[in-house]
Amino acid sequence: MKIGIITNLYPPNARGGAETVIVRTVGELLALGHDVFVVTGQRRKDGKGIMLDRSSTERIYRFFPKNIYFTLDDYRYPWFVRLFWHVIDAFSSYSADVISTILAKEQPDVVITHNLKGIGLNIPKAIRGWNVPHIHVVHDLQLVVPSGLIMFGKEEVPWHTKPFYKIYQMICKRKIGNPDLVLSPSHYVEKMYKDAGFFKGTKVIVLPNPAPNYRAEDPIIRTNGPLKLLFVGQLSTHKGLAFLLDAIKHLSVDVRLFIAGEGPSRADVEKAAETDKRISYLGYMPPAALIKVFHVADAVVVPSLCYENSPTVIYESLQAGIPVIASRIGGVGELVEEGKNGYLFTPGDMQDFSRAVSALDARKEEFTMSGEIIRSTVANYTLDKYAAELTELCKEAIRRHQDARSPLTVSEKQTP
Repeated sequence: MKIGIITNLYPPNARGGAETVIVRTVGELLALGHDVFVVTGQRRKDGKGIMLDRSSTERIYRFFPKNIYFTLDDYRYPWFVRLFWHVIDAFSSYSADVISTILAKEQPDVVITHNLKGIGLNIPKAIRGWNVPHIHVVHDLQLVVPSGLIMFGKEEVPWHTKPFYKIYQMICKRKIGNPDLVLSPSHYVEKMYKDAGFFKGTKVIVLPNPAPNYRAEDPIIRTNGPLKLLFVGQLSTHKGLAFLLDAIKHLSVDVRLFIAGEGPSRADVEKAAETDKRISYLGYMPPAALIKVFHVADAVVVPSLCYENSPTVIYESLQAGIPVIASRIGGVGELVEEGKNGYLFTPGDMQDFSRAVSALDARKEEFTMSGEIIRSTVANYTLDKYAAELTELCKEAIRRHQDARSPLTVSEKQTP
């Protein structure tokens, strides 16, 4: 089966867990014998036209979406520039033309789209124009709110911005349309899109993200010494990093905090590491290196202040046999089982966070010896099972598409 995958970011351009999931999925689909190609965006300085990258097993088409800036650079611009960027992203036909050209060349059996903000919301129209079965995977709330983020305690949209949000959602609904199938990693995000009126008449399936196929060594048993916490992810306020750095100062438990990642808050992390010997900044670490860090950590902390879908780092931690201390927010509670593979706390609540840390510290040795139990909580989310189920869903989408529309032969296809 020839599978086309379209996403706004693909390594070396990456922001978070979505890209990790996509890379792992591509690798496993290739291992199953499928022919896979990827279409993604890149910065203007890296090339404006369509560039075919054959440096990896999959074929990767990269192009600059002809917008004001590349999606990874959004934090550099004020709100009114970002607003204009959203308008171009929604209505420009350039990216759709690029996709149409690539689809004409590749003739895939099915196309899977991931995050499309930043690469072009007219892309689904190009897919429909070529009469190709379309599966869309939602990774966050970027079609519901422009930032893709809903912050804890700020769930209600201010009255003066509600009309703009309604217009934004209306445009996104029309642009994304009704794919043949929609996949959501969590029940939380599935419900959010349903409540917002997206994907009416489209089959939506909850398919949790795949856990990595590695197995880390069992953690080192430590009955004495400080509790070692690990934060992995984007260094930004919405991930709860500022809260975490402040919380460390107020914990009664003796802790050591290791931080791995990149992002806008890097300078704050580096400063904290310089002034507090309990904090260590590891920089960005690829998955292979993270395995070694998991080996010496007592727990991974996910203190998000934004509503999460299904954080990749939680799958990684549990697969490594490491418990998680995480905010009780969004789809996180669908993965973390209180007392079994970690603890949940109220987002931004210093007292509740302290309770969770103390509870885990009291059972540190027990958790260290319970690696198999922790791993069992993600046993149904293995990468091979995910790829096999995705393959069957692709076949189902193709059948449903053929039943709904009489497929054109290659010679009959015309440029949309």
